[in-house]
Amino acid sequence: MVAVHDVVQQTFPRPPREGEEVAKAVGRAIDTALSDAGHRVRQGRRPTASAMRSFAEAVLDEEIDTAGAELATADRAAILDQIDGVLRAYRASEIFGLARPKTRVILIGGEVGVYAQPDYWDGSRRFFEMKSYLAIPPPPDVALQLRLFQLAFPQLESTLICIDRHSVPVTTRSLVVPPPTPEDAARALRRALEVGREHGAPKVLEYVEGPFVTYPSPPAEAP
Repeated sequence: MVAVHDVVQQTFPRPPREGEEVAKAVGRAIDTALSDAGHRVRQGRRPTASAMRSFAEAVLDEEIDTAGAELATADRAAILDQIDGVLRAYRASEIFGLARPKTRVILIGGEVGVYAQPDYWDGSRRFFEMKSYLAIPPPPDVALQLRLFQLAFPQLESTLICIDRHSVPVTTRSLVVPPPTPEDAARALRRALEVGREHGAPKVLEYVEGPFVTYPSPPAEAP
C-alpha cells in the first residue's frame, strides 16, 4: 500500500531547499486552519476572518517552533498577511465549508493499493484539489496527483482550485480538469504499480478499509 503523495514524491523528488521548513510550516498552518474552519461551518457555525487568522497564527508559531526554524519579525508579518489572504479567499470560494471525501483505495491488478483522498468534495458530483500557489496549467507532479484522484473517483468531475498566496492581492483561479485519456490513465497506473512494488508497506487486503476502485495491471509501455 502507498498513498498518492508517495507516488508523486517518488516520481518527482524535490531536493532540499533553503527555507523549506518555513514553507512546510506555512502550508500546514493553512491546511489546518482551513480544515478547522470547514469543520465549524459543517457544525452550523461561520468562523470570522479574524478568528481564522488567529487560529492559523497559533498553528504557524507552533510549527515553526517544532521545526526549530527561525522567522524574522518582518518575515512573520508578511507570511501572516499571505495566510490571511488565503483564508479570506477560501471564505469567498465555492469550497468553503466542504468536507474531505472518505479515502478510497485504487487497487491495481490485485497487487498494489493506493490511498487517494482529494481535499474537498460536494458529496455527489465534484471533487476539488486546492493549492495555495498557482498550479495552472498543472505542472507534472500536480497532473499526476490529479490523474490518480480521478482514477479513484472516476464518476466525479475534478476541479483544481489555486488560491495563490504569493500574489498581491491573493488571487483565486480554478480549472476543470478533463478526464485522463486511456494512455494517461495507464501511465499513472504503471507508475503507481512501480512505486507500490518498491516502496509500499505490506498490508493484508482483508484488513484494508475501502471503498475500492479496481483496475487490471496496465500493459507495459510501448518501446
